Formats: sequence, C-alpha cells, structure tokens
Amino acid sequence: MKKPNRFVSSMTFKLTLVIAISVFINNVFAQQAPTQEQLQQAQQASQSQRVDLSQYIQSGGNSTGRGGSINLPSESGPMPAGEEGLPPPFGANLFQGGFETERSDGLNSSYLVSPGDKIAIQMWGTVNSSEVVTVDNQGNIFIPEIGPIKVQDTPASRVNSVVTQGIKSIYTNNVSVYVNLLTATPVSVFVAGPVLRPGQYAGLASDSVLFFLKRAGGIDPHRGSYRNITVIRQGETVLSYDLYDFLRMGKLPAFSFKDADVIFVGEQGAMVNVEGAARYPFRFELEKSKRSGTALMSYARPLSKTSHVAITGNRQTGPISVYLPVNEFDQFTMADGDTVLFNDDIRPKVISVQISGSYEGPSYYAVEKDTRLLDLLSHIEIDPHQANYGSIYIKRESVMEQQKILINESLDRLERSLFTAPASSSGEATIRAQEAQLVSQFIARARQTQPLGKVIVSENGKVANIRLEQGDEIVIPTQTDLIQIAGEVLMPQAVVYNPNATVSDYIAWAGGFSERADDDRIAIVHANGITSFVSPGSGEHWYSAEDPTTLKAGDQILVLPKVDAKVMQSIKDVTQIIYQIAVAANAAT
Repeated sequence: MKKPNRFVSSMTFKLTLVIAISVFINNVFAQQAPTQEQLQQAQQASQSQRVDLSQYIQSGGNSTGRGGSINLPSESGPMPAGEEGLPPPFGANLFQGGFETERSDGLNSSYLVSPGDKIAIQMWGTVNSSEVVTVDNQGNIFIPEIGPIKVQDTPASRVNSVVTQGIKSIYTNNVSVYVNLLTATPVSVFVAGPVLRPGQYAGLASDSVLFFLKRAGGIDPHRGSYRNITVIRQGETVLSYDLYDFLRMGKLPAFSFKDADVIFVGEQGAMVNVEGAARYPFRFELEKSKRSGTALMSYARPLSKTSHVAITGNRQTGPISVYLPVNEFDQFTMADGDTVLFNDDIRPKVISVQISGSYEGPSYYAVEKDTRLLDLLSHIEIDPHQANYGSIYIKRESVMEQQKILINESLDRLERSLFTAPASSSGEATIRAQEAQLVSQFIARARQTQPLGKVIVSENGKVANIRLEQGDEIVIPTQTDLIQIAGEVLMPQAVVYNPNATVSDYIAWAGGFSERADDDRIAIVHANGITSFVSPGSGEHWYSAEDPTTLKAGDQILVLPKVDAKVMQSIKDVTQIIYQIAVAANAAT
C-alpha cells in the first residue's frame, strides 16, 4: 500500500486554511461594501493566520511548539530615567542565542511520564506481542490480558523496569519484555512578570525554564529579575530559580513542567553598577541579605592589580562618595543605584627597560623606579669591538608622543593657513585650489609619520646619567664601516666610510641628487641620534660656519625634498615641517 505524502497533505491543509479564512472574510463583508482599508486589513489578517501545520501532522497530533524561529523584539521598552549609559545587567546576553529553536525529543532520563505519552511494548517467548499504548488520563497504560499499569510520574529511565515488572507479575516464565517511551506530550506553560512577551507557550515537560523564558522574549533587562524566578503550580510555589547560579556555576535544577504551570519573573531588585578594573563590568542584582562588598566581588571578579574601590551613590541622608582600600571593601554595605569603581591606585616601584642593538645578555631589565642610565649600563655586557658604546641613545615613549603632538600642531597650522588664506582674484583662487590639493596630500602622508622619540644622551664619548622611565629602550649602536645615503638621491645605498671623503663625495657615489632634492641643506643623522644640517659644498653646518661637521662611520646622509616655490606659496611652512619630521623620525617626507 502506498504511503500518503505528508508534505502534500501539509500543503493542502495550509491551502484549505487560507481559503477558509478568505471565505470567512467575504461573508463578514457581504452585508456592506468594504472599504479599501478594510480589504487591506483583512488581507494582512489572513497572511498572519498562515501557520505551518506540517510538524503537527508528522508528529501524529502532538505539536511541540518548536516549529520555527522567533523574531525577538529589537527594543525591550523605554529605559528608566537615569540608566542611560549604564552597563547592561549581568546575564542580559543569556537570551540572545537561538537555543529555543533547537530540536529535542525531550526524553531525557529525568523526564516524568504524563498522560498522553506513547509507550512501545514488545513481548516474545511464550507470548508474542508488539503494540504502542497511550498513557490515559488516570496515568495508566492498559495491556490486554494483563490490565492497567500505573506509569504516571515515573522517570523515563525507570519506565522499562516498571512495565516489565507489571507484565511479569502475570507472565512469570519464558517471556521477554522490551519497553520504550516513544513520544512526550507537550505541555502549556504560562510566563508572567517583567518579560518581553508574557503569555502562554507550548513545550515539553522536560524543557528547561530557559526555554520558556526565551519563548517569551527573555527577561526585561530594565525591570525583570534574573535572581527571583519561581514556578507556581495551583497557586503554590514549587521551585525557585536564581540564574546567577547558572551563569556562574552552570547550576540549573531539573524540573518536569505540567499544564497550567506559571513561570513568574519577579521585579528587579537592588542594582549595583560595576566599572573599572573588573572582569565583569556589568550591573549586578544583589540579594537583600548579601549586599556586602564580598558578595559583589564574587560576581564582578576585580583584577588582581586592584588596590582601591570608589563607591558613589545616594542614601537617605544624601549623596555619598567613599574611597576605600580593597581589603576594607569586604564589609561595606551597598544600596540600590550605587556605582562601584575598582581602581589600580598603587604606583609601581619598579620599571621595565629594554636593551637593543649590540649587547650580550638579557634584553629586558626590571629596575627600581629611580634608577639612572649609568647604574644600569654598568650591568650590561658588551663586546667593545662590536658595540659603539660611545654613541648610546634612548627611545622614550613620552618623547615620541610629544614629537607627534608637535608635528600635528604644525600640520594643523599649515591646514588653517592654507584654507583660510584670502584670494584677491579668480586666478589666484585657482592657484590656491591647486596648492590646497597638493598640500592636503602632503599633510595626509606627514600625519602617518611615526617619530622615534630619541633622547640624545651621548656626545664625544660621554654619556649623560639621566633618570630612566618606564618603557625606555636603550639603543647601543653596532660598530660599522658604512655610511648610509638615503632620501632624494638617484641610487640610495650604503658606502664604505672614507675619512677623506666629503658629503658631496658620498652623494656623488649615490648617483647624485634627484630632481626634487634640496641641495642646499642636507641632514646628517649621527650614530648617537643627533641630526645636523650641512651644506654639501663646504661640509659645514648651514647655520654655523664656524662648527664644521665631521662624518663618522655609522652616520646617515639624508637628502631632503625641496618644495617648489612656483607651485606652492606655503613653501616656508612645508619646508619647516619637512625638517621637523627629518629630526623626529629620520625620514624624508
């Protein structure tokens, strides 16, 4: 015999339902001519009544209510005044997943048998029988020639033994029995209190309280309690839930729901806001008997570096503001609306310093806060033939940040002067527009420059004994026989140091100047970090004819670009920034 196509049956049932609704609408409006608005409302109503009954048909009439996904509301309602900008409640993300749509047969070992459940019984031996029986309203199954067997409220794990015992009380010899619980009857549970969609929801008796809460849209994060959830049966509370136990330790009491059970979410209790150095910076709901600092710290879990706690809030006597060591916070009693800030307020007594370049031994040192450079250098091993210890310099983060600020301030001034300069004619306006485009590109590149934060501490083999700071990087240059030529030359390269060569010689060995080179002022970056500017013809400082510059092995010659005065009227400002970047970042922009 050919089996009926259940999919076709489902689709036919849907079509029949839609046609029936349409006929009903037509009969309603037959007595009076419907308006266009009424027709539109009727069409929307018919669309909303289209339900998927295929699951009902395939399950033999036992719909579990798990057919499709639930569209959660995007808003939980108006936020109470004064809570704007506060962190979310602890556990608010519990209902953001889609776990309620996951299919489950509900037949776990703790499930209690209820009326309507189906049980398969197979007997072989002296008696051969195979049938599926249904638990009746009295909680019994009836087996021919054996009679009723009580199975209501029997755990699923014991159904086999209970039924087998009943059968073998009649058939004592040569009968083998196999019993299996096939289906579970859905139950209808009410969800009330501060949830997003209170109402009546279908599920299995073995479903968790989280399933029904999620079906109701979850707990209202502004008004509902995550700690005061009760199950009410026939007017009496039969179980209480504290979801904090589930969130922190995974504890969720097993429970078998029955028809007409009520899951009631209580009103939100006293809330305390946690900020600062805590692993869980949320709003926590505290029980009346557990409002001490110890209880809050067990939920918020402040970081180990936390030394002090700041508490602000209101009491009947007025606002309070308390600042306590963390060990005195244990016994502090909090109130609704308090804000607790966990703070790291102990200054470190040691700092970490990095060594780079040519050295032997470890690259990081933890030293006391007031340690000076020479105190540390006396403990650093070097190879005097490999390290240029007379050209030591420091890279410091605070100097780098200050250099970055100064460069950005210069760029801001350039931007303001460029876009606020008046134009006396249309021709001049056109020129300024072209200039603005070029300068804007220059500014965009210049803002990406990362200064090195160099602190010059050595000159002529003498090293200044300055105080070290957290994060300092002490650079010990490596001895080298090369001179680096970079920037606006045709062939940037490294050339062997020649004590008799001049700056012009090295530039000639690098192919000479490029078309954009500024051949009047050339930057020399020395091994100790000092940057000076020279004229290639004389080899002297361009700003001091009496202080000749001597090139040494390890120096870098940096040829800077020249700004064309015919194109840019802001040549002075751009040139100044180019030199500023050359000194701060050893780069030609």
